[in-house]
Amino acid sequence: MEIYRGSRLTVEKKEVTLPSGEKKERVIIHPGGAVAILPVEGETCYLIRQYRFAIDDYIFEAPAGTINEGEEPHETAYRELIEETGMKAERFTPKGWIYPSPGYTDERIWLYLAEGLSPCSDYEKDDDEVIEVVRTPIGDLQEMITDGRIVDAKTICLICRCLQ
Repeated sequence: MEIYRGSRLTVEKKEVTLPSGEKKERVIIHPGGAVAILPVEGETCYLIRQYRFAIDDYIFEAPAGTINEGEEPHETAYRELIEETGMKAERFTPKGWIYPSPGYTDERIWLYLAEGLSPCSDYEKDDDEVIEVVRTPIGDLQEMITDGRIVDAKTICLICRCLQ
């Protein structure tokens, strides 16, 4: 049974059958897919410092965004990199996908490494996002994860997949 349908997600209550055969009622959130991109230039990457209203705080994260209907993940990665950083990339290397919170949502986030960066003249930020682009030495990323400056799960996974 659909509980809520918005422009970006659907919330559904349904009966599920567990591996034991037992039936339980669960709520599942269906937000659609998303992408996250790690833009790298030499020994530097670009993170964003973004205000997230759900936690009422700013966090460091990789540029990311929702896949629009009819859009392929690589197209979303290209678009979101421009929208969030003002840069475009010559190369996008797929790094697989993750389930960020499979306990209550079926969201998949496709991960990309972006290289061959250059400024984009078509740069236009979304008017509802509060974002600052932060040039970050790659050598600092592990320490930023360890000391809690990077707490965003998709960004941590992306760094692990891209820089191993």
